[in-house]
Amino acid sequence: MHNPLKAEGPVIAEGCQIVESEFGAYTWVNSGARIQSSSLGDYSYCDRDCDISNAEIGKFANIASRVRIGATDHPLDRASLHHFMYRSADYWPDAAHDDAFFEYRRSRRAYVGHDTWIGHNAQIKPEVTVGHGAVVAAGAVVTRDVPPYMIVAGVPAKPLRARQPEAVADRLMALAWWDWSHERLRASLDDFRALSAGAFLEKYGG
Repeated sequence: MHNPLKAEGPVIAEGCQIVESEFGAYTWVNSGARIQSSSLGDYSYCDRDCDISNAEIGKFANIASRVRIGATDHPLDRASLHHFMYRSADYWPDAAHDDAFFEYRRSRRAYVGHDTWIGHNAQIKPEVTVGHGAVVAAGAVVTRDVPPYMIVAGVPAKPLRARQPEAVADRLMALAWWDWSHERLRASLDDFRALSAGAFLEKYGG
């Protein structure tokens, strides 16, 4: 289905909840997504029913449906796990919310690099970094940092194989094509489609 995107900001489908978040050029958020205290870089998108909190998403990120990034957590070291402790004003008119706890949650940022692919129903926990070019398989739960250009799978997620050889991955990161202008990307479109990563690097000097 053709989905015309915009240089000046996101295309956001109906039924989304967007709170205190920022979006780059040519970004797209599909129906039912909830995004709060997060940012999506240029050309990144998320499909249906994603839940993204306290996260920084790079450029050209491909986020499949029902992905959860930066899921909020409950306090494990207290007498109770329940949110009556920090959403207290919802229960008692004379009690205030625990603002310090909410600030602590917001500080635990998740990071997803450029040109990444997060598979359907995957989860990325707070304070985890997914490196540039990495792939997270469908259903994976990522509890530790993922190196650039690594494919991870499983619960908890573990390295499956490299997406590109280390030397090629290093050259792609040095080339940083994700910082090219929209016009240069269009001029190189045929080569993105036709060339292997190695051949692309040879032509473009990475």
